[in-house]
Amino acid sequence: MISTVSKGKVVSLEYTVKLDDNEVVDTNVGKAPLTYTQGTNQIIRGVEAAVEGMTVGEAKQVTVTPANGYGAHDPTAVHEVARKNVPENIKVGTKLHGKDANGQVILPTVKEIKEDTVLLDFNHPLAGKTLFFDVKVLDVH
Repeated sequence: MISTVSKGKVVSLEYTVKLDDNEVVDTNVGKAPLTYTQGTNQIIRGVEAAVEGMTVGEAKQVTVTPANGYGAHDPTAVHEVARKNVPENIKVGTKLHGKDANGQVILPTVKEIKEDTVLLDFNHPLAGKTLFFDVKVLDVH
């Protein structure tokens, strides 16, 4: 019996994700597969929708728009904070790790360093980008 990706099934995927300039931003080829439960929003919507109905061993290329990936870049998610509130050794592009007032993990990226303040971007690094996935279903159970 051929196992087909459907809601509630545990799926193991091999993937490579690229940007429109062909830059590879993530891959698990040669590493442990990505394992998740289909239909439970554990992976980005565009990939989950694309693998629905695929079978073990099947591969395809998937284009994921920002709306079905990490969302649009939100300019209101960029905040200026006092320089004294961030580590001293930061550079533009540094990814910080902290918690917000509600205890949720936040991972802002340093966008600009000014004399007394630092501009932090709280958007996901892939927000606003179209993503190009090569996916292969390794297992379904």
